[in-house]
Amino acid sequence: MTTAALIVAAGMSSRMGDFKPMLAIGSISIAQRVVATLQQAGAERIVMVTGYNATALERHLAGQGLVFLRNENYEHTQMFDSAKIGLNYLQDKCERILFTPVDIPLFTAATVRTLLKCDAPLACPVCQGQEGHPILIASSLVPGLLADSGEGGLKGAIGRCGAAMRHVEVPDAGILHDADTPEDYQHLLSFHNEQMIRPTVSVALAKELPFFDDKIAMLLSQVDETHSVRTACRRMQISYSTGWNIIRTLESQFSRTLIERSQGGASGGQSRLTEDGRRLVAAFSRYEARLRETAGALFDEYFDGVL
Repeated sequence: MTTAALIVAAGMSSRMGDFKPMLAIGSISIAQRVVATLQQAGAERIVMVTGYNATALERHLAGQGLVFLRNENYEHTQMFDSAKIGLNYLQDKCERILFTPVDIPLFTAATVRTLLKCDAPLACPVCQGQEGHPILIASSLVPGLLADSGEGGLKGAIGRCGAAMRHVEVPDAGILHDADTPEDYQHLLSFHNEQMIRPTVSVALAKELPFFDDKIAMLLSQVDETHSVRTACRRMQISYSTGWNIIRTLESQFSRTLIERSQGGASGGQSRLTEDGRRLVAAFSRYEARLRETAGALFDEYFDGVL
């Protein structure tokens, strides 16, 4: 099943006194850690809803293959309103969605993979008797969540969505630890230093040099979705000229046209993937998912009892 992830990062971090998503946890930021874990676990598309300090956060994560959506009214709305922006965007683009706030950065890829094995339409990890994040939501539940009154926030909407929450037991206390206050943050740092080593996998196609990876695949997908190279680049926080340079290099390496361009008209020109382009993106996505799954299994096999 196709899996996407939704990270909500629009809040003002008022209780922390600093901007939570960009605080360091180890050698990377909280936001980078969440993204890396979801990518490692096999999320095929990751959407982040930004609001407060949006430009800085989007630039901080530029080049990591995310789609950025903004809650422009973040000062006067709740987390559920930001979640609805992302859910509305994703509902027809995947079969299930992993949802998490940005300030819960220490859940593991193993926990996410365990959650993804669950066949329930609604599930969350549980450790020490407490529910945590990320939450797994079937796309079939999204219309009901979007139509909900919003009373009680996302938790209230989930309680009224008509599906029972499946609890998935995991030995991962990272699902419970957030960074809401300075004290929480210090606790996160202590917990992080005790965590086990994890594998990371980067996949690219190359000739003499690499020319196609997951970030370029996401750029092509966004062009096909928005019919605009400019909009695709803006969503991914790369410059328009850089986007076109990537596309031209890619087409040169493949010796075929991957993006069709139409000119002018009252509404301006449009761009979309050719059939070759769509096949390339689909094949790479399947290939990458299998490699990440295999790498995780091999890590467990060879490092069990070593680390």
